[in-house]
Amino acid sequence: MLVEKDVARLSVGCYVSSIVKQSGSHKLKHQGWIKSLHTIEILIDKGVERVIVDTSKHLKEEKTVGSVRDLAKEKQNEHLTGALSKPDKKTSKDNFAESIDKAKAIFDESKQIQRQLFDDVMCGRQIELEPIIEITRQTTEAIFENPDALACIINIREKDEYLLEHSTAVSILMSIFSRFMEIDIKTTRGLSIGAFLHDVGKIKIPDNILNKPAKLTEKEFDIMKTHVLHSVNIINKIPRISKLSLEVAAQHHEKLDASGYPMGLQADKISQYGRMITICDIFDACTANRVYKNGMAQVKAFAILRNMAERKMLDSSLVISFINCMGVYPIGSLVKLESNQLAVVESHNLDDPIRPKVKAFFSVSQNHFVAARDIDLSEQKLEHIEKGVRADDFDLDMNKILEFLILDG
Repeated sequence: MLVEKDVARLSVGCYVSSIVKQSGSHKLKHQGWIKSLHTIEILIDKGVERVIVDTSKHLKEEKTVGSVRDLAKEKQNEHLTGALSKPDKKTSKDNFAESIDKAKAIFDESKQIQRQLFDDVMCGRQIELEPIIEITRQTTEAIFENPDALACIINIREKDEYLLEHSTAVSILMSIFSRFMEIDIKTTRGLSIGAFLHDVGKIKIPDNILNKPAKLTEKEFDIMKTHVLHSVNIINKIPRISKLSLEVAAQHHEKLDASGYPMGLQADKISQYGRMITICDIFDACTANRVYKNGMAQVKAFAILRNMAERKMLDSSLVISFINCMGVYPIGSLVKLESNQLAVVESHNLDDPIRPKVKAFFSVSQNHFVAARDIDLSEQKLEHIEKGVRADDFDLDMNKILEFLILDG
């Protein structure tokens, strides 16, 4: 079936037949599938507004994931896209190890940019927006192609690098959530940048308060709350920063019942995007490891979000959407199987959420790693998840676990 569609609503896998509305004079060199977000970005940049999509030729996502690496070369030579990729029968799915390796590289680069960002603020230097735009572009593209690998990577945390990793993780979560909510790519990139910058003001908070292992006093908490205003002031000075990016950073601690800060905004003054980043921020803060405490299991963090929604602090419908987006057992989380093995959740089964696809890798009874094996719990009815767990529960390091899985893959 041929349907007319806004270019901003296109997704990877769509088969575009023709352009029907544009502000420029761009011409397609050929019909074909969209195999990367960069192709959509080119169409938008060329002024293309609406296209004809042949829904009978939609390319399934698993067939397009492996094309990102090849198409990265094309963005350096725009004429190769035309702007669409030619139909290619040789597309293949990246395996788990390759996807994780690629995602880890993006995560590590994000941390380096965060480190430079904080250093620039401390030294009074002008923040460069370009590296932030580029890394969030890479992140958003990877997530719209295949969100599972980056969702898995954010479970790797260095306890002494919480400040660097938290903002990166919230930016990733915001992009994953936006994809689930069918928010267009351009907007998602603006949200991702805002989330990436949302906690930059914490560099202005005294370390004895920022990393205090005990509960903050009322006076200390008042100082801690000023980090949002610091963030807003810092972000405001970045040339070409968008209002959208500033908005989500400014609202990430506001609550619908006006109990949030720094402005104490009422519900009608908090945007959907502000509501979304608050949920992502709380979830990551609950599940991340820190020097003075271990993070909680994802299912417990979900319970906290639901409780806050019931108390009218968070948007109830968005909390439900976020939990559905992450899944009962989030990608990258660890589970203990009834067969006394540990497994990492690889992907969801939408028809049976409590029976995802997992990769078993550790024998609890023998207390050692075993050859990794893929298990689709929706097909292997004799195997069940006993409970969600954390690596720390078994004196394991999540980083070591993923290194093992990458090598095994």
